[in-house]
Amino acid sequence: MNRFFFAPASLALAATLAFSFCGTARAEVQTFEIDHAHSSVTFKIRHLLSTVPGKFKSFKGTIKIDPDKRDSVQVDATIDTASIDTDETKRDDHLRSPDFFDAARFPTIKFTGNKLTDVNADHTKAKLEGMLTMRDVTKPIVLDVQWLGMATDPMKNLKAAGTATASLNRKDFGIVWNKTMDNGGLLVGDDVSIEINVEAQIPKPVQ
Repeated sequence: MNRFFFAPASLALAATLAFSFCGTARAEVQTFEIDHAHSSVTFKIRHLLSTVPGKFKSFKGTIKIDPDKRDSVQVDATIDTASIDTDETKRDDHLRSPDFFDAARFPTIKFTGNKLTDVNADHTKAKLEGMLTMRDVTKPIVLDVQWLGMATDPMKNLKAAGTATASLNRKDFGIVWNKTMDNGGLLVGDDVSIEINVEAQIPKPVQ
């Protein structure tokens, strides 16, 4: 068991774009959807002496922006807990077990966010306040978001991109499993660093 570590509940994929779209000049509320093929949810946590990375492979999210309310957005994102991937099958199976995420009982991690604060002068950075739910525990969380820009892809889709980072304590969500080492230290760290990279677009109408 000593090679297992905690993977974090990465959160609001969509959150990374929430701030950025507030600077666009649109007359109505716009809904953007995460482009999964060009987005990622990754994390790092201490394991013994080193730092070990991982990711979630399945997620989705939307961002609704009202251009008349520059400090208000609606972000909804969901991660499939069982999609955790640390490139080690036995470790991933342990992380899906009741010791950690208990994916059978709690198949999703959810984030909702609706308030932007600390917006910088050129409207490229801000904090997004929201609520994270994991293992049926809901806690407030703040994401540091950065706007990377907008562009039109070869298929004429309007794309926008951004990043989000955050840190959380896994014990706040009832994930407390650990192992005491011979020297008295603990195998797994409590603090989890999260990085989210998102590309999103306005979905095309169904023909």
